Amino acid sequence: MQLEHEHTYEAIAQRLARPAANYLRDWLYGGLDGAVTTMAVVAGSAGGDVARSVLLLLGCANVLADGFSMAASNYLGTKAERDDYQRLQARERRHIELHPEGEREEVRQIFQSKGFNGAELERAVEVITCNREQWVSLMLTEEYGLARAQRSPLRASASTFIAFVLCGLVPLLPYFGDFSHPLRLAAGVTALMFFAIGAGKSRWSEQAWWRSALETLAIGLGAAGLAFLVGRDLRHWL
Repeated sequence: MQLEHEHTYEAIAQRLARPAANYLRDWLYGGLDGAVTTMAVVAGSAGGDVARSVLLLLGCANVLADGFSMAASNYLGTKAERDDYQRLQARERRHIELHPEGEREEVRQIFQSKGFNGAELERAVEVITCNREQWVSLMLTEEYGLARAQRSPLRASASTFIAFVLCGLVPLLPYFGDFSHPLRLAAGVTALMFFAIGAGKSRWSEQAWWRSALETLAIGLGAAGLAFLVGRDLRHWL
Protein backbone atom coordinates (compact mmCIF):
# COMPACT_ATOMS: atom_id res chain seq x y z
CA MET A 1 0.00 0.00 0.00
CA GLN A 2 1.35 3.42 -0.98
CA LEU A 3 1.68 5.96 1.84
CA GLU A 4 0.45 9.54 1.44
CA HIS A 5 3.67 11.15 2.70
CA GLU A 6 7.21 10.33 3.79
CA HIS A 7 8.13 9.36 7.33
CA THR A 8 11.78 10.31 7.38
CA TYR A 9 12.96 12.46 10.27
CA GLU A 10 13.38 15.52 8.01
CA ALA A 11 9.97 15.11 6.33
CA ILE A 12 8.17 14.74 9.66
CA ALA A 13 9.95 17.75 11.15
CA GLN A 14 9.06 19.87 8.11
CA ARG A 15 5.35 18.92 8.21
CA LEU A 16 5.03 19.58 11.93
CA ALA A 17 6.92 22.88 11.78
CA ARG A 18 4.83 24.29 8.91
CA PRO A 19 1.36 22.73 8.82
CA ALA A 20 -0.21 23.28 5.41
CA ALA A 21 -3.50 25.14 5.00
CA ASN A 22 -6.06 23.36 2.81
CA TYR A 23 -7.87 25.29 0.07
CA LEU A 24 -9.67 22.30 -1.44
CA ARG A 25 -13.01 23.47 -0.04
CA ASP A 26 -12.63 26.84 -1.75
CA TRP A 27 -11.87 25.23 -5.13
CA LEU A 28 -14.78 22.81 -4.84
CA TYR A 29 -17.31 25.40 -3.72
CA GLY A 30 -16.22 27.81 -6.42
CA GLY A 31 -16.13 25.23 -9.19
CA LEU A 32 -19.40 23.51 -8.34
CA ASP A 33 -21.27 26.74 -7.73
CA GLY A 34 -19.93 28.28 -10.94
CA ALA A 35 -21.01 25.31 -13.03
CA VAL A 36 -24.38 24.90 -11.31
CA THR A 37 -25.43 28.55 -11.40
CA THR A 38 -24.28 29.13 -14.98
CA MET A 39 -25.89 25.92 -16.19
CA ALA A 40 -29.04 27.03 -14.37
CA VAL A 41 -28.92 30.36 -16.22
CA VAL A 42 -28.39 28.55 -19.53
CA ALA A 43 -31.15 26.02 -18.86
CA GLY A 44 -33.56 28.65 -17.57
CA SER A 45 -32.89 30.93 -20.54
CA ALA A 46 -33.25 28.05 -22.98
CA GLY A 47 -36.46 27.01 -21.29
CA GLY A 48 -37.71 30.57 -21.66
CA ASP A 49 -36.69 30.55 -25.33
CA VAL A 50 -34.56 33.69 -25.12
CA ALA A 51 -32.18 34.77 -27.88
CA ARG A 52 -28.66 33.29 -27.92
CA SER A 53 -27.10 36.74 -27.48
CA VAL A 54 -29.22 37.39 -24.39
CA LEU A 55 -28.34 33.96 -22.99
CA LEU A 56 -24.63 34.67 -23.44
CA LEU A 57 -25.00 38.10 -21.86
CA LEU A 58 -26.80 36.65 -18.84
CA GLY A 59 -24.35 33.77 -18.55
CA CYS A 60 -21.21 35.91 -18.73
CA ALA A 61 -22.67 38.43 -16.30
CA ASN A 62 -23.42 35.58 -13.90
CA VAL A 63 -19.90 34.17 -14.17
CA LEU A 64 -18.22 37.49 -13.39
CA ALA A 65 -20.67 39.05 -10.93
CA ASP A 66 -21.61 35.94 -8.99
CA GLY A 67 -18.01 34.71 -9.02
CA PHE A 68 -16.79 38.01 -7.57
CA SER A 69 -19.59 38.02 -5.00
CA MET A 70 -18.77 34.50 -3.87
CA ALA A 71 -15.05 35.28 -3.70
CA ALA A 72 -15.72 38.44 -1.67
CA SER A 73 -17.91 36.53 0.75
CA ASN A 74 -15.24 33.86 1.13
CA TYR A 75 -12.60 36.54 1.73
CA LEU A 76 -14.65 38.15 4.49
CA GLY A 77 -15.52 34.80 6.06
CA THR A 78 -11.92 33.57 6.05
CA LYS A 79 -10.68 36.92 7.37
CA ALA A 80 -13.24 36.71 10.19
CA GLU A 81 -11.85 33.26 11.09
CA ARG A 82 -8.31 34.64 11.16
CA ASP A 83 -9.37 37.69 13.21
CA ASP A 84 -11.08 35.38 15.70
CA TYR A 85 -7.92 33.28 15.93
CA GLN A 86 -5.86 36.38 16.70
CA ARG A 87 -8.43 37.55 19.27
CA LEU A 88 -8.31 34.22 21.12
CA GLN A 89 -4.53 34.14 20.82
CA ALA A 90 -4.31 37.56 22.52
CA ARG A 91 -6.77 36.40 25.20
CA GLU A 92 -4.68 33.32 26.03
CA ARG A 93 -1.50 35.37 26.23
CA ARG A 94 -3.26 37.75 28.62
CA HIS A 95 -4.60 34.88 30.76
CA ILE A 96 -1.14 33.29 30.97
CA GLU A 97 0.32 36.64 32.02
CA LEU A 98 -2.33 37.39 34.66
CA HIS A 99 -3.26 33.92 35.93
CA PRO A 100 -0.49 31.44 35.05
CA GLU A 101 -1.44 28.84 37.68
CA GLY A 102 -4.99 28.58 36.37
CA GLU A 103 -3.68 28.17 32.83
CA ARG A 104 -1.22 25.49 34.01
CA GLU A 105 -4.13 23.62 35.54
CA GLU A 106 -5.87 23.73 32.16
CA VAL A 107 -2.77 22.21 30.57
CA ARG A 108 -2.65 19.59 33.32
CA GLN A 109 -6.26 18.55 32.70
CA ILE A 110 -5.70 18.45 28.95
CA PHE A 111 -2.86 15.96 29.35
CA GLN A 112 -4.78 14.00 31.99
CA SER A 113 -7.50 13.45 29.41
CA LYS A 114 -4.82 12.02 27.10
CA GLY A 115 -3.75 9.41 29.66
CA PHE A 116 -0.82 11.17 31.37
CA ASN A 117 -0.54 10.87 35.15
CA GLY A 118 1.90 11.19 38.01
CA ALA A 119 5.43 12.35 37.25
CA GLU A 120 4.87 12.02 33.50
CA LEU A 121 1.93 14.41 33.72
CA GLU A 122 3.88 17.01 35.71
CA ARG A 123 6.81 16.72 33.33
CA ALA A 124 4.54 17.26 30.31
CA VAL A 125 3.01 20.35 31.95
CA GLU A 126 6.48 21.70 32.75
CA VAL A 127 7.75 21.20 29.19
CA ILE A 128 4.73 22.88 27.59
CA THR A 129 4.51 25.85 29.95
CA CYS A 130 8.21 26.75 29.78
CA ASN A 131 7.65 27.96 26.20
CA ARG A 132 5.05 30.76 25.99
CA GLU A 133 4.25 30.40 22.28
CA GLN A 134 3.99 26.62 22.53
CA TRP A 135 1.72 27.05 25.54
CA VAL A 136 -0.58 29.45 23.68
CA SER A 137 -0.64 27.22 20.60
CA LEU A 138 -1.68 24.22 22.71
CA MET A 139 -4.53 26.15 24.32
CA LEU A 140 -5.84 27.38 20.97
CA THR A 141 -5.86 23.85 19.60
CA GLU A 142 -7.11 21.95 22.64
CA GLU A 143 -9.37 24.48 24.39
CA TYR A 144 -10.92 26.18 21.36
CA GLY A 145 -10.49 23.49 18.71
CA LEU A 146 -8.71 25.82 16.27
CA ALA A 147 -6.44 24.56 13.51
CA ARG A 148 -2.76 25.40 13.67
CA ALA A 149 -2.64 26.23 9.97
CA GLN A 150 -4.50 29.47 9.30
CA ARG A 151 -5.83 29.98 5.79
CA SER A 152 -5.03 33.13 3.80
CA PRO A 153 -8.16 35.19 2.95
CA LEU A 154 -6.59 36.24 -0.37
CA ARG A 155 -5.70 32.70 -1.41
CA ALA A 156 -9.10 31.38 -0.33
CA SER A 157 -11.01 34.04 -2.27
CA ALA A 158 -8.74 33.74 -5.32
CA SER A 159 -9.23 29.96 -5.34
CA THR A 160 -12.99 30.41 -5.24
CA PHE A 161 -13.05 33.03 -8.00
CA ILE A 162 -10.72 31.18 -10.40
CA ALA A 163 -12.61 27.90 -9.97
CA PHE A 164 -15.95 29.66 -10.37
CA VAL A 165 -14.92 31.36 -13.63
CA LEU A 166 -13.25 28.31 -15.17
CA CYS A 167 -16.11 25.94 -14.39
CA GLY A 168 -18.80 28.57 -14.95
CA LEU A 169 -17.68 29.16 -18.54
CA VAL A 170 -18.08 25.50 -19.52
CA PRO A 171 -21.91 25.56 -19.99
CA LEU A 172 -21.56 28.66 -22.18
CA LEU A 173 -18.98 27.25 -24.59
CA PRO A 174 -21.45 25.60 -27.01
CA TYR A 175 -23.29 28.93 -27.41
CA PHE A 176 -20.16 30.61 -28.74
CA GLY A 177 -20.21 28.21 -31.70
CA ASP A 178 -22.74 27.49 -34.40
CA PHE A 179 -24.31 24.31 -33.05
CA SER A 180 -27.84 23.20 -33.84
CA HIS A 181 -28.54 21.87 -30.33
CA PRO A 182 -26.34 23.93 -27.98
CA LEU A 183 -28.42 23.16 -24.87
CA ARG A 184 -27.88 19.42 -25.26
CA LEU A 185 -24.18 19.94 -25.81
CA ALA A 186 -23.97 22.32 -22.83
CA ALA A 187 -25.75 19.78 -20.63
CA GLY A 188 -23.42 17.05 -21.86
CA VAL A 189 -20.13 18.85 -21.26
CA THR A 190 -21.35 20.22 -17.92
CA ALA A 191 -22.42 16.74 -16.84
CA LEU A 192 -18.96 15.44 -17.70
CA MET A 193 -17.41 18.24 -15.65
CA PHE A 194 -19.67 17.48 -12.68
CA PHE A 195 -18.66 13.85 -12.93
CA ALA A 196 -14.95 14.73 -13.15
CA ILE A 197 -15.13 17.13 -10.19
CA GLY A 198 -16.92 14.53 -8.10
CA ALA A 199 -14.41 11.84 -9.03
CA GLY A 200 -11.53 14.21 -8.30
CA LYS A 201 -12.72 15.24 -4.86
CA SER A 202 -12.88 11.58 -3.81
CA ARG A 203 -9.07 11.74 -3.52
CA TRP A 204 -9.59 13.68 -0.30
CA SER A 205 -12.20 11.33 1.18
CA GLU A 206 -12.80 7.64 1.83
CA GLN A 207 -15.81 7.67 -0.50
CA ALA A 208 -15.56 5.58 -3.68
CA TRP A 209 -14.73 7.73 -6.71
CA TRP A 210 -17.79 6.63 -8.66
CA ARG A 211 -20.12 7.33 -5.73
CA SER A 212 -18.67 10.82 -5.27
CA ALA A 213 -18.90 11.44 -9.02
CA LEU A 214 -22.53 10.32 -9.27
CA GLU A 215 -23.49 12.35 -6.19
CA THR A 216 -21.99 15.53 -7.65
CA LEU A 217 -23.54 14.80 -11.04
CA ALA A 218 -27.00 14.32 -9.53
CA ILE A 219 -26.82 17.60 -7.56
CA GLY A 220 -25.61 19.61 -10.54
CA LEU A 221 -28.08 18.24 -13.06
CA GLY A 222 -30.91 18.49 -10.56
CA ALA A 223 -30.31 22.23 -10.15
CA ALA A 224 -30.04 22.73 -13.91
CA GLY A 225 -33.21 20.74 -14.57
CA LEU A 226 -35.15 22.74 -12.01
CA ALA A 227 -34.00 26.00 -13.62
CA PHE A 228 -35.06 24.74 -17.06
CA LEU A 229 -38.56 23.90 -15.82
CA VAL A 230 -38.91 27.27 -14.09
CA GLY A 231 -37.84 29.13 -17.24
CA ARG A 232 -40.15 27.10 -19.44
CA ASP A 233 -43.18 27.59 -17.17
CA LEU A 234 -42.55 31.29 -16.56
CA ARG A 235 -42.45 31.88 -20.31
CA HIS A 236 -46.20 31.23 -20.42
CA TRP A 237 -46.88 33.77 -17.67
CA LEU A 238 -44.70 36.67 -18.83
